[in-house]
Amino acid sequence: VCAMPAGGSGCGVGCGSANAFRPPTTVQSPIAIASPTTVPNNGNLDANAIAAKVNPAIVDINTVTTAGNASGTGQILTPDGEVLTNNHVVDGSTSISVVIAGRSGNFTAHVIGVAPAKDVALIQIEGVSGLPTITIAPSSSVKVGDPIVAIGNALGAGGAPSVTKGSVIALDQTITASEGNGVSEQLVGMIQSDAPIQPGDSGGAIVNSAGQVVGMITAGDVQGFQSQTSTVNYAVPADKALSFVNTIRSGETSSDIIYGQVGFIGVNVRDLTANAASQLGLKVSAGALVVSVLPGLP
Repeated sequence: VCAMPAGGSGCGVGCGSANAFRPPTTVQSPIAIASPTTVPNNGNLDANAIAAKVNPAIVDINTVTTAGNASGTGQILTPDGEVLTNNHVVDGSTSISVVIAGRSGNFTAHVIGVAPAKDVALIQIEGVSGLPTITIAPSSSVKVGDPIVAIGNALGAGGAPSVTKGSVIALDQTITASEGNGVSEQLVGMIQSDAPIQPGDSGGAIVNSAGQVVGMITAGDVQGFQSQTSTVNYAVPADKALSFVNTIRSGETSSDIIYGQVGFIGVNVRDLTANAASQLGLKVSAGALVVSVLPGLP
């Protein structure tokens, strides 16, 4: 199972640009979860009508990373530009720019905080106000068989978000998501659906029939080239992602949270196994094995 990466964000890390570091976040009140709303659809889901409610609060995220340019999707949480996305969308970025529906030009953004083990990130668009926001429904309202719509920046194409529809296939799934280069993470409690997604949709919305966001697109079951479409996709429940966002907004110290842009060392690493240690003649059996060094970086 491969994560739908924002691009080649590399192995481990964050940013080497000093001006990307920010002061600690200001303590803010939590963002609320809405009451679930049920809309009878008789099996005929109007994807375009649902997307029309949500699209204004979906943004394109474009990053420059140590490996090149990359793209993903974000969901606006507050009128002043706090945006929910995947950690792997912004991981390794040296700059972040955002395209907002209905506004011209690109907007600079920075990382407020991330929960890497949960693949959740909160970023701030700079110099904006009065933005439309998503509405998040509780994951307890999601049932197997529910019709859903997936909305994202498929293939980083920009413009109007891509919109596909499907249904919830399974709940509380555990997957191992990989971005390649030996980097992987185990994600638990995921919502599985069959709405087609593509790379660039990461951080996008899984939406119920009432136009409420119930999940954040995180991974798809793909093999081979990253341009493939996947009809087996996984999403972080939106209310679970929001719980980490609210921890970040509170300024609370947590072992799960990293505040500000993550530091960067220009190496690719893998966990050292006992077998590899034996082959290399090392006297230690655990740690970080440096497998390559990126030229010209710290």
